[in-house]
Amino acid sequence: MPGRGATGERCASGRATLRQVMDSPGPPRPTEPRPRRRDRHGRGMRGPVAPPQVPLSATRADTFRDLVQDSVERLERRWPQLAEVDFLVLEVPAPQDDSVPLGSSAPATRERHARVVVYRRPVELRAKSRDERALLVHEVVVEQVADLLGLAPESVDPRYGQD
Repeated sequence: MPGRGATGERCASGRATLRQVMDSPGPPRPTEPRPRRRDRHGRGMRGPVAPPQVPLSATRADTFRDLVQDSVERLERRWPQLAEVDFLVLEVPAPQDDSVPLGSSAPATRERHARVVVYRRPVELRAKSRDERALLVHEVVVEQVADLLGLAPESVDPRYGQD
């Protein structure tokens, strides 16, 4: 009968038999490859999502750490002994009474180096713009370094308090 074939044969109409379809490991492959769909609607290839100089994966925490690092590098040029101080960025301070500190400092002990901590969330909440945040971060770092060194903030950074 035309339409029925043994295993491995095709029907008279040219279609595969049921057994051939059931025994195949996957869907039937087309005889010619599909065209690529990258240039849809004739508008050209897609460009980059952002320019190369813009960091796509920089989080707010990363940019805040960069602000602290920039401030520390600026102070280390004037105060080389700050190379022995650990500068940390923490999200929030430990719960205290009514006030929320923007930073803290701890002198060196036998077990660890001196440390300056800047708290990211309280600083970000007080600053309204990116420039104001950078200025506030630098002021907090200067104040904590001054506290650590036992000096006035103006002597640590002569531009302290100036806009």
